Amino acid sequence: MKKLVVALLVLGIVAFGVAVWAWMMLNKSVNESDETLVLYVYPEDSPESVKVRLSASMAWDWLTWAGYGVRTGRYEIAPGEPLWGVYRRLRGGAQSPMRLVVPEVRTMNQMAGRIAQQLLLDSACIADALANEEVCARYGYTPQTVPAMFIPNSYEVYWTISLEDLLGRMAREHDVFWTEARRAKAKKWGLTELEVSTLASIVESETANDAEKPMIAGLYYRRLKTGMLLQADPTVIFGIGDFSIRRVLNKHLQYDSPYNTYLYKGLPPGPIRVPSQVGLDAVLDHVEHEYIYMCAKEDFSGTHNFACTVAEHRANARKYIAALNKRGIK
Repeated sequence: MKKLVVALLVLGIVAFGVAVWAWMMLNKSVNESDETLVLYVYPEDSPESVKVRLSASMAWDWLTWAGYGVRTGRYEIAPGEPLWGVYRRLRGGAQSPMRLVVPEVRTMNQMAGRIAQQLLLDSACIADALANEEVCARYGYTPQTVPAMFIPNSYEVYWTISLEDLLGRMAREHDVFWTEARRAKAKKWGLTELEVSTLASIVESETANDAEKPMIAGLYYRRLKTGMLLQADPTVIFGIGDFSIRRVLNKHLQYDSPYNTYLYKGLPPGPIRVPSQVGLDAVLDHVEHEYIYMCAKEDFSGTHNFACTVAEHRANARKYIAALNKRGIK
């Protein structure tokens, strides 16, 4: 009897020791650094491949022995977070949201590439969708006008968001941006939301100087409302599709494209880039003035000389052309 009691006592001590050891292993920190660790679990990942990336202990095998897998997603692992807690989140798919940056880009192919770099989406699939008439029509756009749907900003999403949900989110964020106040301003100028976006895309293709954008917007608005040709070089370049052009020549101006505002009156079929919120507001709050001509300054500062008459404009143009020639820009 005494031997049995001793045996049971020893067994109990061993069991308690094993339990304590197991508890310690399960509560061992996965992230021993001072910064949050970001873990991406891809569709092809298995519990074993995730274990390797986490450098997890054998306790990971205890948790996965029943065959429960890990779910695709983006997970943030806080400093000191225990192994069992991490596995529980991975098994349940309790992802951490991320900030998706929607950039200001020239083309939808560029947009597709930039988004695909951040999400679990294929760039070719995104590009195909944005070039598809039927897909764009679901959100009230065409492949030519869909750049207007994107409002550059950062948005909280999940890494695994579907393409359909992403486009729906962008459409809703567009509506959020277009407040009643902004719609009222557009109506005041006799512009639709699409026209504001298209005009803003031209303004932002002309300058990166935020302070000058309302001035340029006012110039193009004046041309638009007086029936003048917009004669915006960036629209010509967009129509040609060669963004390496640094100097627009007469041969470029003759290129027949609906985006060539030297040949066709009014705004082009859609935005020639995704304009920023600053650019959109520059159109809505444009400066009313008498200028109808502008030319890049000869100091290459990115700003412009404005003029009311052809003579003034030609004088400004001569200075700029001389500066281009001096630098050998062809």
